[in-house]
Order: sequence, then structure tokens, then C-alpha cells
Amino acid sequence: MRLEIFCQDRPGIAREVLDILAEREIDLRGIEVDPVGKMFLHLPDLSFDELKTLLPAIRRINGVNDVRTTAFMPTERDHFELATLLQTLPDPVISVDDKGRMLIINPAAAAHLKDDINALQGQPLNQWLSGFNLGRWLEEDEPAPITMLVKLAGQRLLADFLPIWVSDEQQRQTLAGAVITAKTPHKLNSQLNQARAGSASLDAILAESAVMKRLLRQAKKLAQLDAPLLIEGETGTGKELLARACHDSSLRREKPFVALNCASLPDSVAETELFGYGANAFSGAHASGKRGVFELTEGGTVFLDEVGDLAPAIQVKLLRLLQDGSFRRVGDETERKVNVRIICSTQRDLASLCREGQFREDLFYRLNVLSLKLPPLRERQSDILPLAQLFIDRHCAALGRESATLSQASQNLMLNYPWPGNVRQLENALLRAVSLLDGGQIEPKLLELPSQTPAVSLGDAALDGTLDEVMKRFEKNLLERLYPAYPSSRLLARKLGVSHTAVANKLRDYGINKKK
Repeated sequence: MRLEIFCQDRPGIAREVLDILAEREIDLRGIEVDPVGKMFLHLPDLSFDELKTLLPAIRRINGVNDVRTTAFMPTERDHFELATLLQTLPDPVISVDDKGRMLIINPAAAAHLKDDINALQGQPLNQWLSGFNLGRWLEEDEPAPITMLVKLAGQRLLADFLPIWVSDEQQRQTLAGAVITAKTPHKLNSQLNQARAGSASLDAILAESAVMKRLLRQAKKLAQLDAPLLIEGETGTGKELLARACHDSSLRREKPFVALNCASLPDSVAETELFGYGANAFSGAHASGKRGVFELTEGGTVFLDEVGDLAPAIQVKLLRLLQDGSFRRVGDETERKVNVRIICSTQRDLASLCREGQFREDLFYRLNVLSLKLPPLRERQSDILPLAQLFIDRHCAALGRESATLSQASQNLMLNYPWPGNVRQLENALLRAVSLLDGGQIEPKLLELPSQTPAVSLGDAALDGTLDEVMKRFEKNLLERLYPAYPSSRLLARKLGVSHTAVANKLRDYGINKKK
């Protein structure tokens, strides 16, 4: 098990923690110190009774703010991320020391060199490399990154040679080695052409806000990789749209894209739907069996929406598939392999589900190597009105009518509304408004957005007090509900048919303003 300790940067605090472990004869398997005020301990699994006394003892140490269990040590996550990226990258990646001896070799590089990874480690790369003197480059005073057309194991490759510098406490740099990545010129040219052709899909996603522009820049990079991709976001933020755009911008764009909602499938159906079933797997099964989604999507992308709802047994099979592409159909002993990219989405906190035992930690680490987090609509305000006009034009065209516009009051309402249903709610609200619209301008009453402020109540509690007190409560609630759509004293006064001075005084008396 692992503990995360939140503490001050005080000399001797680590020693006091270790003393507590020694007093209880608890073996310490590892310790890591974070410069921002954290310590991580790797301990053997402890019983509840042991933890019940250990955690309070650590909390009583001067300078310790809190201590809690955690799923992994920081270096464990770093190691897992690196290992996963190296295993899933389809191109050769090799790390060498300052003498040119190979230290890290990914499976693609080992396959290219036609040898086992363990056998290759420690061997000089120069014996497979021609067209570039790696040793002389490493001996330079400051070797610069360089791209060269070389031969590796007899095959022409375009290789990037990137020096690795390590800094000490005085910021003096020492050359520790280099990383070499390589592609065939034909493959590189093909990828560039396909990326140019597919990038329009991600470019077509409307993004005026800085947060969405940053997200799409990340998505364009991650779309080109074959590692699993996890897309997080609230309901209605457009997770499936982003997943499909990533597929269309990837090297798999000519292959199928299949989306499956894990939350809508019963556990008894999900396994056969994903992995298929063998001949005579159950009563009524087809004699030749049936291919599942993964086999049907060979070479393409499978999008698993709400992956957190998968049953534990299916999580095990999915983990195996992610590790080496192999699986077995239900009721079949034959080992099968597929080549698919898996993109998952969730609106739930998978880390919390892991702590509660509802989601496998090893599967979470495997899925969470590459991730994108879609912001809710309320955090991308500059996108709201452009999106609204886009949906209005689309719905008007579908209904065969001239395009409409939003009134100023409707625009104010949209910009101040929290949009709990996000982009999906915005689109549906405008579909209804356009369907009921008689003129050319959409007013707030046509949007019929559910109120996000307390409703005006005339129940017994609201009627307590004098007439003046009841009227003030009603007046305040009424102004709070109307103000998002009419966020100025003049607009609100025009709506209510009173002077803007009177409304301004009321808003000030009740503390109603844009900040609130």
C-alpha cells in the first residue's frame, strides 16, 4: 500500500515519520519526497487496525497537515506512462548512453533489429547503424539535435537524434546519452498526407475560447498516436464528437469507427457485444459463432462511452486486449488478435471508482496515459453565442425557413445561464425555439430553460411575516430569476414597465449584481 503525506518543508520531519514506522516494525519499501510539500511511502499491506493507529500517529507530527492512502507512487506512474508509450508507439525508439550503448528499446525497435529486447540492451547501436557516426556526435562538446537519413539494420530510415542533458544543483549540464526515433520516408510522407487530409475534422469543431483552442491543439497531437485515449467531461460536452474527430484525424481514418455506450448495455450482453461468442457458446447460438465489435472494427477505432460502467469481468478482458491485442470470444478457447485503437470516455471520476473498488486500478492506469478533458460550456463563455448561431442556422435549414437571430435579452440569458446539460442542452433548447418561432428573432420565453435559481414560492414558509416582508421576498425572487436574461437596470426596467432608477435601487437593496 502507499501513503501520501501532506507536510511542511521542515528539517527532520522525514526522520520522525521513519521512527514511527520503526517503532511499529513496519517495513519501508520506498520513500519519495515531493518539493511542493508531500512525502510518499510504499509500505506492505496493513490491516485496518494497524492503519487506525498509524495514520493518527503520523498526523500528530509537527508540520504534518494530513495523511491518506493513495493508489501509486509518483515514480510508479511515470514508469508506467513511459512503458505504455514505448510499447504502443509503432515506430522504433532507442535510448543510448553517452558511449552509444542501447539502454531502452521499444518493441518496434526490437522487431526492426530482429532480436530480443534483453539481448539488445548494452549492445552498441553502431553495429546496426550506418550513414551516421553516433560515437563522434556524442563526443562533441555540445551535440545538437539532428535529423538524418540513415540505414538501421539495412533499411533506410529518417532518424531523429536527440541529446539527453542532465542538470545538477548548480545548473551545470552533463550529456547522459541520446534518444533516437525513426520512420521510413514512405511512412512519414504517408502520415503527413493523411494528417493534412484528416485535420479538417478537428478544425471543424467550433472553438473561440482559449480553453477549447488549447484542447484542440492537444487533440491534433494525440490523434496521431495509437495508444488508448481517455476523454473526460460532463454530460453533453461532446465527448463522442471529439472521439470521432480524433479518429478522422488519425492514420486509421479509412477504417471503421464504432461507438458503444457501456452504460446502456446489460452485463450479460456487453461481453458478447464487445468480444463476440464461439460456436454453440449457449443455447440458440449460431453454429459459426459471432464476431464482436473489436473484430468488426479491425484496423479502426472503438469508442467506449462511459467506460466506468463496465462490469469487473469485462474490465479484465479489456485490460488484456489493451496489453497485447488478444482476447477470447465468449465460450471459445481460441486466442484471437485484433488491431484496433480504443478511445474511452467518462463523466465519472475513475480514480474515485478505483478507490471504492468499482474500477480496476491497472485498467485505469492503462487508459489514463493519454487524456483530454472537455470543459463544460459555462467555462467557455466565448463559445456560447457562436455555437448558438451555428445551431440556429442548422435547425432553420433543416426546417426550410430563413435563419433567425437571438434577441439581446436571449443573448444575455445564455451568457449568464450555467448550462448543466452543456452543448447538448444548448442545441436542444434552440431546436425547440426555432420550431416554435413565428418571427425572425428568438426571445427568452421560447428557450424555456429550467431555472437554476430558487423558484418563487407561495408556500406556508414564504407567507410568514408581515405583508411588507412577504412582498419583499417575492420581489427579490422575481428579480433574481429575471436578472440573468436582463442584466442591466434599463433592460429589466423595460421588461417590468417601471423606471430604471427604481429597478437599480431594488437591485442594490437586494444585492443582485453580475458578480453574484
